[in-house]
Amino acid sequence: MVQVRRICCIGAGYVGGPTCSVIAQMCPEVTVTVVDVNEERIRAWNSENLPIFEPGLQEVVESCRGVNLFFSTDIDSAIQEADLVFISVNTPTKTFGIGKGRAADLKYIEACARRIADVSNGCKIVVEKSTVPVRAAESIRRIFNANTKNPNCSPQVLSNPEFLAEGTAISDLKNPDRVLIGGDETPEGQRAIEALRSIYEHWVPKEKIITTNTWSSELSKLAANAFLAQRISSINSISALCEVTGADVEEVAHAIGTDQRIGSCFLKASVGFGGSCFQKDVLNLVYLCEALNLPEVARYWQQVIEINDYQRQRFSSRIIGCLFNTVTDKKIALLGFAFKKNTGDTRESSSIYISRYLMDEGARLHIYDPKVKKEQIIQDLSQSTVSDRDNAHRVSQLVTIATDPYAACENAHAIVICTEWDMFKELDYERIYKAMLKPAFIFDGRRILDSLHDQLQHLGFQVETIGKRVSQRIPFTASNDVSKSDQQPPPKKIKL
Repeated sequence: MVQVRRICCIGAGYVGGPTCSVIAQMCPEVTVTVVDVNEERIRAWNSENLPIFEPGLQEVVESCRGVNLFFSTDIDSAIQEADLVFISVNTPTKTFGIGKGRAADLKYIEACARRIADVSNGCKIVVEKSTVPVRAAESIRRIFNANTKNPNCSPQVLSNPEFLAEGTAISDLKNPDRVLIGGDETPEGQRAIEALRSIYEHWVPKEKIITTNTWSSELSKLAANAFLAQRISSINSISALCEVTGADVEEVAHAIGTDQRIGSCFLKASVGFGGSCFQKDVLNLVYLCEALNLPEVARYWQQVIEINDYQRQRFSSRIIGCLFNTVTDKKIALLGFAFKKNTGDTRESSSIYISRYLMDEGARLHIYDPKVKKEQIIQDLSQSTVSDRDNAHRVSQLVTIATDPYAACENAHAIVICTEWDMFKELDYERIYKAMLKPAFIFDGRRILDSLHDQLQHLGFQVETIGKRVSQRIPFTASNDVSKSDQQPPPKKIKL
């Protein structure tokens, strides 16, 4: 079996950085070097302020950085010295040409393969860590076969997709549900699989390491994310029905989740899924089905995306409708911009879409997120189908980045919760209510305030949430501690 003593990871992003940091911590005899062309990102990995936020990541990096974990821009040297090379670069959805909006853009994968072939000075094990379309490994192998200097020593290509979730990445890496390794069914391919397996066996039980052929491994990643996205879209479609009928989607989800054939995971209704994986991978699956002449299957998975878009539009329309059918020049506090809590990642965040819908109606947004930087929010909202200059001007006119949630909510007409940060459950809502314009609305897009609905209504808030009709707010009395102008007059008696 090949002994792996040195690992190179090309790509210091959300996958490569945390994955290789955990490998370095768990395999102290292995030297791990993470490389990237982005000098600023590498400087951040070598500093006290890491380029990404992930609970537990700082401690892992500091425990082995400079010992057997290194971050560098010297890509060629790291490749040459490595026994095993992870490719962990971005595979965005194509924005032009054939497959636009669906197919994965593999230009970074191809560039990595060509660079490995060009600078390698011996046999390597090359591992796809990025999410790729089925049979991408075959393309990488063809590049190696056409460019490898030593025809008797061609790199072995493995598929080792990641299944970590942002916000729990370190826990997922240290205690994975499974590790999937796909490779050739040749003797050389099997030896490469065993070499990678030996790395994971330092901390992962053998029964959790699954080996398959390369194509099964690649498809399993797409299928897993598609199935998870499907569950979210399914419960979100039911949330719309709940709001009309008077059912509570949380109660419905609990009831069906107790069926062991279904289970309770990924049945949390919200404003929609986001992140770098779900939408991209489902669209990739749609494109694959179309390319293989399976239009009915493609339409089935396309509906998962359409329900997600529908949920975002429906929530935005509900905000506008409740605010007397206009939000023009109204201040709206948007709490949370990351696509989920415990991460600073905003890729495909529902907050972006909801913000754009409200901006299209002329709303003035005051946005607060504890981990997303101001520059990232402005960049995300400035990307649009209109000219960059026009959209950037519109963002500068309508968007303010708040330094704390109370500043965001002051004199606001409404609060919109888009990310389930725990801190939003603990805010002083009495203080917030007194500082808002009346009537004051809260739109809970993540169902994180369920236990506070009665209290919020007692304060005077009009509460709107996903998948549930909240009862009408409690009539005001002097004991509510609100201004006289906010109190409602007693109802008139009507003679029958």
